[in-house]
Amino acid sequence: MHPLRPYQSRRNFLRTALGSTVAVVALGSAATPAMAGAAPTGSGGGLPDEVLRERLRAISDAGMPGVFAEVRDGRATWRGASGVADVETGRPVRPDFQHRVGSITKTFVATALLQLVAERRLSLDAPVGRYLPELVPAGVTVRMLLNQTGGINDYDHVLFGTLEGIEKYQHTTIKPAELVRIGLAEPPVGAPGEHHYYANTNYILAGLLLERITKRPAAVELTRRILRPLGLHGSYFPGTSPRIEGPHSAAYLPWDDATLRDFSVYNMSWAWTAGELVSTTADLNRFFRALLGGQLLRPTELAEMRRTVPADPANPDGGRYGLGLISASLPGIPVWGHDGVVLGSETMSLHSADGRRQVSVALNASHYWAPGLPDPIGAALFDFLLTALGGTAPAPTAANRAQGGRTDALRFTPAPGASAFAR
Repeated sequence: MHPLRPYQSRRNFLRTALGSTVAVVALGSAATPAMAGAAPTGSGGGLPDEVLRERLRAISDAGMPGVFAEVRDGRATWRGASGVADVETGRPVRPDFQHRVGSITKTFVATALLQLVAERRLSLDAPVGRYLPELVPAGVTVRMLLNQTGGINDYDHVLFGTLEGIEKYQHTTIKPAELVRIGLAEPPVGAPGEHHYYANTNYILAGLLLERITKRPAAVELTRRILRPLGLHGSYFPGTSPRIEGPHSAAYLPWDDATLRDFSVYNMSWAWTAGELVSTTADLNRFFRALLGGQLLRPTELAEMRRTVPADPANPDGGRYGLGLISASLPGIPVWGHDGVVLGSETMSLHSADGRRQVSVALNASHYWAPGLPDPIGAALFDFLLTALGGTAPAPTAANRAQGGRTDALRFTPAPGASAFAR
């Protein structure tokens, strides 16, 4: 198997299952002397500062080059960082970095469309063909786009099935209509409404729907409706610009020669409304608190967003997908939010149902591991998330970091063919 060819599985919040032994070794060997000496930083009254620092450092100790996070509990806020932003220079990671947050973009897009529902300009159960007659297969409704049950296949495994594809599209602009064409040319993964299948094509169509109804570019409308009213000054849609505007980390992808390649410079037109957003952990927490607290949607539309379907049809008691919103359960802790994976950048944003207890965490390398092998990064990440959300995790010893079984609570496997380069 090619070192970066996706295994056919995903995990809610705790990373897509990709890679091979080569990829795992690449991350494990990334801990250069400069990186190993990068001490975690953290601050925040009312939250367990020393414990959060320790848990965050365990993630970089396990092989992740750099990690940063913000945790909120009511009015108390903790921010921390551990590891390095650049494995060559040892430049440290900072908690306020901008970061590509990938598929967390979907929650923003779904929110804007639900606002249109509240304005009676859109109907969730209307066929998408009413609004985009030239594009969408018959029988697919707006709701099916947003909860990804329309049977539509993905395009990203076509673009990024090889290393050459990853390099090819680094400086290439791809129009949304072309992404849709590629996705719809792939065989359907089921009948409309049959089951959930995670496909970015759904949210490219959702972006085109947003533009068709509002008659404005999607980025303009999302900024007008969400970013600007909430004061999310660290968040923006880069369009075809390949560079992140503010201070940021490298974005490392384990390569086939067991090295790390930096893809922080990348034209994100291929992800568009499925995963283009640049944000910060603070902005993500502010957004989800406003969303779950009822500031962005009326109770009726928020309830629709929370109506979920099994993310894995074979595991109905596992993670569930709503309208651009994921629900899952850590041990004894129900959470809502979304995760995002794009080339070299991973993000998780998890929240209590009312948005008072929150954690958003960003990692600066794609975390690949082969199923059946130990997953020390995933285990350490799980410890941090559980601690941040008020759970009880054991001390991050070498023994519990070396096993990956504790991440099973958030793992699910979709239908074959799912790509994992963008989540």
